[in-house]
Amino acid sequence: MFTNANKKTVSSKRILYTPSQFARDSLLYLQEVGQSKALSKHSSSRENLSSYLCLTILSGSGTLRYGEECFDLSAGDCVFLDCRVPYSHSTSEDLWSLAWVHFNGPVMGRIYEKYKARGGKVVFRSEEDYNTLFQEIYRIANSDSYVRDMSINAKLSELLVLLMKDSWNPENVETVGKRTQLTQVKNYIDENFFMPITLEGLSEHFYINRTYLSEIFKEKYGVGVNEYLIEKRITRSKELLRFTDKTMEEIAEETGVNGAAYFSRLFKKVEGISPNEYRKMWL
Repeated sequence: MFTNANKKTVSSKRILYTPSQFARDSLLYLQEVGQSKALSKHSSSRENLSSYLCLTILSGSGTLRYGEECFDLSAGDCVFLDCRVPYSHSTSEDLWSLAWVHFNGPVMGRIYEKYKARGGKVVFRSEEDYNTLFQEIYRIANSDSYVRDMSINAKLSELLVLLMKDSWNPENVETVGKRTQLTQVKNYIDENFFMPITLEGLSEHFYINRTYLSEIFKEKYGVGVNEYLIEKRITRSKELLRFTDKTMEEIAEETGVNGAAYFSRLFKKVEGISPNEYRKMWL
C-alpha cells in the first residue's frame, strides 16, 4: 500500500484508500493519506478533483496557488482547501516535507462552506497537532480492521473539529468584543430559557444589533438564537416527561412555551412524535 512517487523529485509513503460504498454514501471517507519529502524543486497541480485536502508543512518552505490567490508556506503552516478549485503547490530551494490527507463525504460541501463562514482560511497556523492525527488515520487505513471505515470516519470527524476551532478568526477589536458577549448571551438563555425570551429582547438587553446578534450567534454556535432556545426548552421538557408525571400544561409553563397545544405541536416538530408518545416510549 506504499508508493514512491517520481523518485527524481519526491520520496513519499502514502495509502491510496478505497472506501466501501456504505462509507461513500454515509460517512466521511478517506481517499489518500501520506507524507512526502521533496528531493528537488518541483510543482504539483490539480483541478476539478472531488476531494478536500488538509496538509501541514513539516519542514522547508514553498508556495501554494489556490484559485486566484497565492500563499507562501513554511514549516508549521496548515492548509485546508476544496480541491474542485484549481490549485498547485511548489517547494522552494529549502525543500519541504509534507503530511496530508485527502477525504470527502456526503455533506462535506456544506461543512466547508461553514468553515469559510466562520472565517476559516486556506492557509493558517495552529497549535493543534495535525500530523499526529494524520498518522493515526494512516495506521487505521493500513490495518485490516473490520470497522476500518467507521474508525476513519471518527478520526476525520476529529480533524473537522480541529479545523472548525481554527476557523474562528474575528477581524477587529470591536468585533472581538461583541463576539465575546455571545458567551453572556448563551449563558443568559441557559439560565432563563423558561422565561419569555425573544431576539429583540436579547438585542436590547445586551446592546447588540438584532441582525448582527443573529448572524454571529449562528456562526459561533451553529444554530440560531431561536433554534438554541427551542433546543433548551425541548431538552428540559423531555426530562419532565420522563421523570415526572406533570401534565402538558405544567410542562409547557415550566419550559416557557405558551400553552399545552403549542407545546405539543412544537415538540412533535422537533422530535417527530408527540409528547405523550415520547413519554410512553420511556415508561
